[in-house]
Amino acid sequence: MTRVIMICGKIASGKSVYAEKLCAQENAVMLSVDELVLSVLGNDLGDRHDEITDRIQDYLFRKSAEIVKAGANVLLDWGFWTRERRAAARAFYRAHGIACEFHYIDVPEGVWRRNIAIRNQAVLDGKSDAYFVDDGLMKKLESLFESPSREEIDVWFVNDWR
Repeated sequence: MTRVIMICGKIASGKSVYAEKLCAQENAVMLSVDELVLSVLGNDLGDRHDEITDRIQDYLFRKSAEIVKAGANVLLDWGFWTRERRAAARAFYRAHGIACEFHYIDVPEGVWRRNIAIRNQAVLDGKSDAYFVDDGLMKKLESLFESPSREEIDVWFVNDWR
């Protein structure tokens, strides 16, 4: 039975690495908001970033339902940072008769901060087109992320890669 797998976790928690491995295991199509935004619109959306990413997420929800109905698994690689967004995503798929599950990437604080430093250095070195996480963005992200409860999550993965 085909399904949608949604990856939940903070920025630089290891979601994309986990998602790539899971895609191979599950023979899934990956849909990533960051990949689409960075490929098409670049890294500087300014004040419109949240509006544009919300619109892309809505589009990818519809596209993922289309892909599942065509017979392929889908993996959504974006953070699902709030309880409200996680509940809305689950409700969307239930309303369309599509099986879905959440995988949470739980990352210890020290590993998370190290991942951000590595990511930022890769951006500075021109080896990555990911978002650079400065102090202002870090504060914003920390204020927005709502850790999920165990009841919200189907697979809880602790990323303690060192």
